[in-house]
Amino acid sequence: MLVSYGQFVFSTEIAPFHQFQRQRTWKHASNSRVGARDSTQYVGQGEDTIRIEGMIATGEIGTPLSLDILESMADVGDAHVLVDGTGRIYGAFTLEELNETHSYFNVLGVALKIEFELTLKVADNNALGATVDDGSQNEKAAPANGKVDNAPMSEAPPYIKTGKAKRAKKGK
Repeated sequence: MLVSYGQFVFSTEIAPFHQFQRQRTWKHASNSRVGARDSTQYVGQGEDTIRIEGMIATGEIGTPLSLDILESMADVGDAHVLVDGTGRIYGAFTLEELNETHSYFNVLGVALKIEFELTLKVADNNALGATVDDGSQNEKAAPANGKVDNAPMSEAPPYIKTGKAKRAKKGK
């Protein structure tokens, strides 16, 4: 596992990436002063944006279906936890942008090389359990004090196929 975004796992088999960029900002308010430099005051954290760039080589490395899964996740609009392979938790992020570049097509028109870039933007950690199926806010579903441990479990997201596992029949 390279990185996990919610239940989507970036790996060499699914969607390998070669670049992971993180840009964080902090807010400083400024006040103009006569005859002196502006005074500034720290007022809190700003934006936290992560860009992931990767490449899929159809039939060799990764699968184009992984981009469809990411698209479905973005369509829902929920925030998901981002965790890297070492276990570092970056926080809750929403998928803001997904760009694809298809090239080197075979005779059937299938792209043999797909480069992708996605942009994740930090979300309020309270957003993790705060929405219900219709997208409205539900105070009972919101985790207390920013902790997701006590948040109720929801149904599987629409991009996860659910069903009962089939049991193998025992031979006689």
